[in-house]
Amino acid sequence: MYATLTLPAGHELPAPYRATTVRVRSAHELQRALRHARQAAVTLDGSGMDRVLRVDAGRGLLELQAATPWTELVRYLTSQKIALDAFNRTPGLPTTVGEAVSQAAAGPDGLPVTAHVAAVTLVTPEGELRRADRDTNHELLRLVLGGQGVIGILYSVTLSIESLKRSAANAVAPVELGIAPTPCAAAAACTIECLLPPAELDGFLMEVRSLVDERRLALLGISVRRQLADASCRLNWSTREWAGVEIRFGMKTTLGASVGATEVRRALLAAALARGGSFPISDARDATRRQLEACYPMLREFLAEKRRGDPAERLQNGWYRKVSATMRGDSCESRWGKR
Repeated sequence: MYATLTLPAGHELPAPYRATTVRVRSAHELQRALRHARQAAVTLDGSGMDRVLRVDAGRGLLELQAATPWTELVRYLTSQKIALDAFNRTPGLPTTVGEAVSQAAAGPDGLPVTAHVAAVTLVTPEGELRRADRDTNHELLRLVLGGQGVIGILYSVTLSIESLKRSAANAVAPVELGIAPTPCAAAAACTIECLLPPAELDGFLMEVRSLVDERRLALLGISVRRQLADASCRLNWSTREWAGVEIRFGMKTTLGASVGATEVRRALLAAALARGGSFPISDARDATRRQLEACYPMLREFLAEKRRGDPAERLQNGWYRKVSATMRGDSCESRWGKR
C-alpha cells in the first residue's frame, strides 16, 4: 500500500531527486506524515496498517485498517466461526482490503467489494482525518469507493459481515474456455480484461479468435466471469451485469513485441466497445480519451472533484498520472487534428 505526495506546482526539486519513504502504522502517524509532506515530497508506505480494529457485533460490522490482507480478514472471521474462504480464492482480487475497495474489485460472486462497505476513514492530502458512511458525507464515500486511491489515503474500512457472508456463499468461479494450443516461443504473458454485455459474448469471442489467427498470437488462455452491478461508486465500472473476459497471450520481451502487445490490447478493447462493452477503469493503460469518455462519462467530473480537494495535485499514483495525461494528450491531439 503505497502513495506518493508531490510538492505543489511551482516548487523546484533538486536533481537528482528521490522522495523520502515514510512508514506509517496509525491514523496519527498518517496525519503527521501528510502534514510533513507540505514541505517535502514523500512516498507513504502504509503496509503496516494491517490490523483488525474493532467488531460491532450488534450491528454486524467489522472495522479494519486499510492495508489488512484478505487472508488476515478471513483468518480472523474463521476464528469467529464465520467462513469467508472464497475471498482467498477470488482471481484478480487485490491483496489488501483497501486496494480492493479503491479499485471496486469484484468479489467471489462478481459483486464489487464496495457493496460491502459501510464506512471509511481517510486522511486528506492536507492531513485532515475524515470519516464517511452511507448517511454522513455520502458523496465523499462515493468518491473514495472505486476512486483508485487519489481522493485521500484510506486509513480504515468498515465492512458488513452479513454482506461478506452472502458474497462468499454465492461464489462463482470463472469459466476457463477450452482453446486449441498455439505455438508459444514467448517469454512474457500479456493480459487484458474486457467487459461485454452477456448477449454479445459469443460474437466477441469469435473476433478474438480471428485476431489471434490474423496476428499469429500465442494464445495462453481465456476466462469468463460474471460481474454484477453496484451503484456505490462515483467512478463506476459496474454499471450493469457484465461478462468479464480475461484474455492472456504471449509476447517476446523486445521493444517491437511490446509495441505489438499494445496494438493487440487496443484492438481487443475497440472490439469490445463496438459491441457495447467496456473495460475496468483500474486498467486504463491502452484507452484513448474518446474511449475513456465513452465508457466513463463521469470521469471528467471525478477528476475535477479530485482537483477541488487537492488543487496542487499532490496525491498521485501511476493510475492518476496515466489517466490525466491521456485526457490532456488526446484532447490536444483531437484539437490539432481537426485543423
